[in-house]
Amino acid sequence: MKDNIFKFIDTSEALAVELETELTKRPAIAPDSGGTGELDKCEFLEGWLKAHGITGLERHDAPDPRAKGGVRPNLIATIPCQGDGSDATIPGAAGHSRLWIMSHLDVVPPGEASLWNSDPYTVVRKDSGSRPDGSTLGPHLIGRGVEDNQQGLVSSVLAVLALVNAGIKPARTVKLLFAADEEVGSAYGIVWLMENRDLFHKDDMVLIPDGGDSNGETIEIAEKNLAWVKFTTTGLQAHGSRPDQGANAHLAGADLAVRLHYGLSAKFSAHDPLFEPDYSTFQPTKKEANVPNINTIPGEDVFYMDMRILPQYPIKAVTAEIDRIKAEVEARHRVKISYTLPQQVESRATPADSALVKRLSGAIRDVYGVETRPIGIGGGTVGAALRNADIPAAVWCRIDETAHQPNEYTLIANILGDAKVMALLMLDAG
Repeated sequence: MKDNIFKFIDTSEALAVELETELTKRPAIAPDSGGTGELDKCEFLEGWLKAHGITGLERHDAPDPRAKGGVRPNLIATIPCQGDGSDATIPGAAGHSRLWIMSHLDVVPPGEASLWNSDPYTVVRKDSGSRPDGSTLGPHLIGRGVEDNQQGLVSSVLAVLALVNAGIKPARTVKLLFAADEEVGSAYGIVWLMENRDLFHKDDMVLIPDGGDSNGETIEIAEKNLAWVKFTTTGLQAHGSRPDQGANAHLAGADLAVRLHYGLSAKFSAHDPLFEPDYSTFQPTKKEANVPNINTIPGEDVFYMDMRILPQYPIKAVTAEIDRIKAEVEARHRVKISYTLPQQVESRATPADSALVKRLSGAIRDVYGVETRPIGIGGGTVGAALRNADIPAAVWCRIDETAHQPNEYTLIANILGDAKVMALLMLDAG
């Protein structure tokens, strides 16, 4: 069984290149980034899957009047398990866990065109090359989206086609989810689906092939809590020579930024080796312009902080400490300070000893011959929405991490190898 499936995948290079090429031709850029959304790409993929024998398709369109067709499409392909779904003794039947593989349809804009060696939306195949560190590249495809996230998308499709071609039904029902809007927050993708559709079971398992390393050794199972904070300081504008007649909002804001950076770091000082870096971070980042001239003391000042907080610390505990430090700065500088959180996400972890992680680790070992290790990250992924609903989710694939870069590429060996890992997961009854 496994040999037949692997043989199909090994001989599917042309199919993988075809699908990558056609997907790349159809830019799926969010309206937030100046695009029209994912509709063209989704409709092509839907037709392509039907033509290749994957017919259990359903669309869940999130309304968005800014996008083409007024929707942001989310496409699901279902591959039924052994049995007709009514036999509760069969893994994957009604009441049993399903295996989801979730990739995303949208891509980021190509960025500065002069940095690309070719048209970002025309796939270029090269059979050799070098990485920035000088190591050798095997056959690879270049184009916007070929790695992020079309590598995972194509791998999941090849895995399913391998089973269909061999006449094999998976051990548990498989659902491929091709989601919208991942690149700009998932409000029309997984977040919308979780809020508006009853799709997932508590005992489902979700693989998200959208992050990893070049050896395939790391399985992301947790994320730090995320808080983006906008601080607005209101003082009293004055001439630069008469600070005694004003209240310097910029000075107060700078004092606040420094106190928060060091004070929060000291207050929430735990370390967790699951993460890199293994501690919470509190970084002042964006700064808005205040007065246009040098000799005016600003009466208003705005800056932002990006906070990535170990999961053991609730965001409300951090904001309580922000309130305490803010009050000290207000009293010292005779200003008023307000703040908002443009984004905040608290995330639970998928247990390192969960069935999903164990089965994924075994499949990776079988295909790539490497031992995996669980990790946590500071960045945010769609996994957080699932984990917070107590649905086990793991982020994994074998990639060179060229996402969002000019001349983004994917190794053909990674597309095929990851497809084998996914196929083994589909066959694992557990």
